[in-house]
Amino acid sequence: MTKEPAKPNALLEIGVTILIPALVLMQLSGEKRLGTVGALLLALAFPIGWGLWEGWRRRKLNWLAVLGVVSTLLTGGIGLLSLDAYWLAVKEAAVPALIGLVILGSAWTASPLIRLLVFNASLFDVERVNAALAAKGSTLTFEARLRTGTQLLAGTFFFSSVANYLLARWVVVSPAGTEAFNQELGRLTLLSYPIIAIPSMLMMMGLLYWLAREARTLTGLAIADMLQQQG
Repeated sequence: MTKEPAKPNALLEIGVTILIPALVLMQLSGEKRLGTVGALLLALAFPIGWGLWEGWRRRKLNWLAVLGVVSTLLTGGIGLLSLDAYWLAVKEAAVPALIGLVILGSAWTASPLIRLLVFNASLFDVERVNAALAAKGSTLTFEARLRTGTQLLAGTFFFSSVANYLLARWVVVSPAGTEAFNQELGRLTLLSYPIIAIPSMLMMMGLLYWLAREARTLTGLAIADMLQQQG
């Protein structure tokens, strides 16, 4: 059996994809250091390199990681082409908005995406839950809960979209291609974690708890019995 690669250290990932790029943009963009283009390219290399390394290490394509790389490349394009900072805000909002729309649309299909992102075999003992649902005659009721959960999941991405746009418009006001733009982009990178990423994660945790509670009610299983046993 092929051993699953160990999960990356969360603090290391935050350092490589957020802290180091932000510090590079804020401290090395001056003409006497790397300059605006050099600092921008170096800062973008860290999250892009991390995403590519993770894909190679796991030997499989993670579509969220791919979107992260594409989003980073778009940020670089805006900076290198010296586009209006407004387009950075549009890009920041567009990526989570598109994900949210895809997730929302899946709520009315045979395979709502909450099965892929939340109710999946890495978090839940799906076979055991499904068997218990069938025994209780609650399968269809749970399917309705999954569709509701899919809509709630889409809502977390719509929150991220609006928050990204407002934060980008507030922080990044200088023309792209300038030292001030790079420094503001660095601050945006730092602020996006506590202002957007952490609230989004809390929403996801709340959604996970709600789904587990609904499954507990419909199956009669304890939450601990429904979750995958680690180790």
